[in-house]
Amino acid sequence: MTSPTNRQILLAETPKDKLGPQHFRLTQGPVPAPRDGEALLRVRYISLDAANRAWMQGATYREAVGAGSVMAGGAIAEVVESKAPGFAPGDLVFADTGWQDYIALPVKRLLKVPKIEPMTHLLSVYGIAGLTAYFGLLRIADPKPGETVVVSAAAGSVGSIVGQIAKIKGCRVVGVAGGQQKCDWLVKELGFDAAVDYKAGPLFKALKEAAPKGIDVYFDNVGGDILEACLFQMNLNGRVSCCGAISAYDGAAPPAGPRGVPGLIVVKRLTLKGFIVTDFFAERDKALADLQSWVAAGKLRIEEDVIDGLENTPRALIGLLAGENRGKRMVKVA
Repeated sequence: MTSPTNRQILLAETPKDKLGPQHFRLTQGPVPAPRDGEALLRVRYISLDAANRAWMQGATYREAVGAGSVMAGGAIAEVVESKAPGFAPGDLVFADTGWQDYIALPVKRLLKVPKIEPMTHLLSVYGIAGLTAYFGLLRIADPKPGETVVVSAAAGSVGSIVGQIAKIKGCRVVGVAGGQQKCDWLVKELGFDAAVDYKAGPLFKALKEAAPKGIDVYFDNVGGDILEACLFQMNLNGRVSCCGAISAYDGAAPPAGPRGVPGLIVVKRLTLKGFIVTDFFAERDKALADLQSWVAAGKLRIEEDVIDGLENTPRALIGLLAGENRGKRMVKVA
């Protein structure tokens, strides 16, 4: 019987403009052996996120991904061999494994997760996407019943959950997405009150029609022109939860907006606050209990976009940045 090999996808070169297949390279080598205090993991599902692209541009809340290194990314993985107490073969963990079949990591860097079916839910509603939506909306923006909540990238992994949680909390919800098909899905399938296609025409006017009483909470996944358009329609004491800036990730230069904002923030007493989901991990159990109860009650719909094969991970990320996906995109490795 032949020994397994470890396929790895490297960032071959740092992109200066749009990300393309030429920026990645597939290699293979031996499966690593765990040292004391480590566990050998077999990667099962890799999470794809817009932040993957931001990591190529420089250090953020984590170190930058440099040319020639294994492409970084979180994943659900299975313990194959353990040389540390508390972890045994068959255990499932979430870890920053990178894009590869196997990795040996110190167990202090592993987050043990429960065995549930389907396993994909550990990356979507019960993973970083669901927790980001939960904490970013409820802890950062604190929406009240009857308020108007607008969320950008609303058909994506985080935005689609944000909108549904806002509805659960009694808010009027407006999604911003690219394309009429996605907008129809948000309203007809996920229960959003309205959806705006940012590709269809003047965004400011469309938002005004969708949110005639102004915006109380804006969940920002994109930055740029959409952030600018929303800021100028915020109500007094409005809150902006700053989650991401997709519009600035994949290109040579960041967008111009938002412009003319400082005076607006003062006059309207706005609060803009950024966050990283790990800021709230001490409250993870409570969040997961709420998410599980909403799913069980049929109040929260889960949408997943699973691509098969490690070799297809670069194409899957490029497609995500182009807005191909609906819901949480991930790659099945094993």
